[in-house]
Parts: sequence; structure tokens; C-alpha cells
Amino acid sequence: RSRAGAGHPTPAPSSGSRDAVLSGVPAPLPRFTAVLDLSHNNVSRLRADWAPGRLAHLHSLLLSHNGLTFVSTEAFAHVPHLRHLDLSSNRLRALDENLFSDLAELEVLLLYNNEIAAVDRTAFENLARLRKLYLSQNHIARFPLELLKDGSRLPQLALLDLSANRLKSLPVAELQALPAWLRDGLYLHANPLACDCPLYELFARWHRRQLSAVLDFQEELRCLLPPSKKPVDILSLGSPGLLNCSEAKEAVLEAHLGDTVTLGCDTRLRAVSAREWVTPAGERLLEEGGNGSAALLANGSLRLRALRPEDGGTYACSVAGAVLNETLYVELLVHNFTLHGPHDTLNTAYTTLVGCILSVVLVLIYLYLTPCRCCCRAGDKPAAPHDDSINSSTLSATPNHNAEAPAPKEPFRPRSASSAAAAAAAAARGQNGKFKAGGTPEPAPKEGAKAQRKMSDPDSVSSVFSDTPIVV
Repeated sequence: RSRAGAGHPTPAPSSGSRDAVLSGVPAPLPRFTAVLDLSHNNVSRLRADWAPGRLAHLHSLLLSHNGLTFVSTEAFAHVPHLRHLDLSSNRLRALDENLFSDLAELEVLLLYNNEIAAVDRTAFENLARLRKLYLSQNHIARFPLELLKDGSRLPQLALLDLSANRLKSLPVAELQALPAWLRDGLYLHANPLACDCPLYELFARWHRRQLSAVLDFQEELRCLLPPSKKPVDILSLGSPGLLNCSEAKEAVLEAHLGDTVTLGCDTRLRAVSAREWVTPAGERLLEEGGNGSAALLANGSLRLRALRPEDGGTYACSVAGAVLNETLYVELLVHNFTLHGPHDTLNTAYTTLVGCILSVVLVLIYLYLTPCRCCCRAGDKPAAPHDDSINSSTLSATPNHNAEAPAPKEPFRPRSASSAAAAAAAAARGQNGKFKAGGTPEPAPKEGAKAQRKMSDPDSVSSVFSDTPIVV
């Protein structure tokens, strides 16, 4: 392989006008021509009429080292069965719209060592059989990688050489999503890529998978480290002296209990004759389908339904090809809880809010509606005279001694010591008139209205909301 590109083929010698210093295609050409080698000449323009007749048998056209600056979009209308086209080492600057759309059977296209800076996304339309595309040593700053994403435009492409161009960044997520057999033939070395951790993780995964795109040109896989733009080895970006990027994991899948997941067998082998999965429990799955929780799909993937904690672990996929065998490992992490949707998160927040409100209500009930301790000692203390209610709160919880026939209110007047003692003795008897054991009457109050008012204060709860005037 060339050090600048990935496996540039050398055309076999053939009959033609090589090194004849021709400025145009010689005419007439035999209509049974199969290989036309015009390399190392001076054919600077390839017009639509370079082949006046249809060359139905032509399958190889070699035009390298000619100083080509222009190729007509109709230049290949007369060679519909062309399979090999070499336009390398010329002076082409752009690949125009639908430039190769007439070459439906083309398999190999060589465009390396030109001055190509612009690539139209329709330039490779209708190339359903193209297997190898060489675009190294050009001025390409952006290549339409969307041509590779779904695999419908270039379904057979197995090698794409974009090395030694002017690519400064790469769509890491899109490249990682490509199948391994295509990543194995995607050459991106010798580009002025800016160093960052996603770039390191991309190529570190490729190196762990032993992909040819990394192994074959590892010494040329470099990037520019800001701010000095010093070129460094991409695979060394994980060292503490550089970017200290975290270790890249190849295949780790996270799921939750009850989920359904699909484990892909991302092999770098294109033609696969047999696949086999081995579960963490040692169970071997060889045949497509299955009625259990694990089923082998037609594309080689493994589908797991209604995940359980014991489904977690390392799964192995063995692939047998014509040249070599490959074993892939996929680690499945099953979290020990069910993944909820956004509505469940809202319900949880609502439940928490309701719980907080109920807690506040219970605290208020405890503070304002729980009876005071004076009620619990109602039998030990004499009841407050009814006439002294002017000094108590309307929120007082002290019960009346006669609930059925409350005594009528009388005008306020000072009470004598004898009447106060009689009231204290009545309180000691209790509600049924009997004397209460252990009931000791309070000592007789001192003379005067102030002393009587002091006896009334401990038997009521003062309220800041009471608007009853205090009589002194």
C-alpha cells in the first residue's frame, strides 16, 4: 500500500497509447475494446464526444497523469459497462453534479492526487455497485458523509480513502454509527484534525477493534493540539500530559427492569456465514427466532424482552467468515428499577407536595386544637368563678360545672373570703356533689379584687384576640 493512501492499485499493462504524448483520445477506436489505457499523456479535457460510438465492451479506462482539468457530465454515456475508472494524478478541482451517474456498473473509482476541493453530494448517484473510492491527496475540507449513513446510495462501498486532505473536524457520532465493516475501510489519516476527547474516543474504539483504518497507518494518525497547533498522536490524547481523556468503552448498553433491548453484532466482516450468541449464563443461541425472552434476529442481533436482574452481564457474539473468525463482546447493565416516564415524575412531585401540606395541617391542629393542661387538672383546682369571665379569653376550654342549667350572669361585685371558700369546697366535691379523694382546697385568697383576679388567671387561656376590657 502507498503511504499516502489506502491500497492504491497499480493497473496492469495493457495495449493502448500510454506515453505517446497524446492531446486527445485517438479515433476511431475498435468497438470491441475492453481496456483503454491513456495514462501519462496530455489529454487535458474529456469531452462528451471523446468516443463517437458506443463501446459496450469497455470495462477499464485509465486516464491518470494527463493533466485533466475538465470532465464532461456526459463523458461516460457511451461506456455504460465500465467497471474500473482511473482519473488519479490529474488537476481536477471539483466533482460536479451527477458526474458519474451513467456508470451504474462501476466498482473502482480512483481520484487521488488531484486538486479536488468541492464534492457535490449527487456526484456519486446511481453507483450501486461501487466498492472502492480513492480520494486521498486532495483539498477536500468537507466530504458528504451522509452518502454513507443509511447505506442506500452506496450500498456496496467497502473502502473510502479520504487521507491527506484538509479535514479539520469529523462527525464523530455519525462515524461511530456506521457498520464496522465500513469503518474498517474508512481511511482518515494525515488530515489537520483538531485534537479533542471525542476524536480520541473514536479512534481508540477502532484501535481496540483492530480495524485496518487505524492499524495500517497508526503513525500517521495525528491531530493538532491547541493552542500551539503542535501535531501529536491521536491515540496518546488519553495521557495526563495532553488532554487526559477518559477511557473509551467499546460496547456497554444500559437498560432497566422490564425493558426490551437489542444487542448488535457489529462485525467487521462483510460476508458472514454463521453467527452464534452466548449469554452470561452460558446458554448458546444458534437459530433465528425463539419463544423465550431471548431471540436471535435475521440480521444477527439478539433481542431481549422483559429484562430481569439476572439478564445483566457480558454477551458474546461469534462470527465465522470466509477468511477469519471474530468474537464480539457486549456488556449489558440492568438497573434494579423501572424507568418511569415524565408523568410519573410529575405524580411523585404532586405526592410530595400533598404530604408537605398534610404535615403542616397536622402541626396546626396540634398547636391550636389540643386541650391545654389546665383541663387535665380540673379536679385538682377550683373552677374559676363565672363572674370573672370578663378577664378570660373567649377561647377558654374550661368546662362549666352544670352543663344543663348554667347559672345566670350577675353584675360584677367583689366577693368575700367566705363566699370564695364555699366555692372552693364545692369544687372539691366534684360534679356529683361527692367529696373527691385527695382533693385539697386552695388556700383562701387575700382580701381585695386583685387577689381574686390572680386566682382566675391560671384557669383560663389568655388570647391576644380578646377585645374584652380588663377591669382593674
